[in-house]
Amino acid sequence: MTTSSDPFGELDRLASSLLRARPGPRLMPVDLYREADRYILTADLPGVEPESVDIDVDGQLLTIRAQRTAPRTEGAKWLVQERPAGTYLRQFSIGEGVDSANVSASYDNSVLSLVIPVSEKAKPRKIHVLSQHSTQE
Repeated sequence: MTTSSDPFGELDRLASSLLRARPGPRLMPVDLYREADRYILTADLPGVEPESVDIDVDGQLLTIRAQRTAPRTEGAKWLVQERPAGTYLRQFSIGEGVDSANVSASYDNSVLSLVIPVSEKAKPRKIHVLSQHSTQE
């Protein structure tokens, strides 16, 4: 039987194990875009129960926090454990141009979706230009 050595694979596994051991919040990948009069933010949260997701708006700071718990496997000998458990955290400065009172959220297939409406005062509008004609006799 032949065996092959993959030094990059070994390095990747080592880096993953070192990163997994670090304390603090985990990475929460997000997409954020504007669509008409609202911003749409989607975040990947695999393995997170919807009840553990906490979303706060405090002034101009939007905070998303979630908790992923490790599976209970008493007596098991782990061969590979690459799915990190712990806290996920992202914060965004949302500025004054959003309607923070009407932010809505949904969670489906491990994807958190937030709809952040643009405030009325921040929406684009046309300004009508008036002209004044002065007649002199």
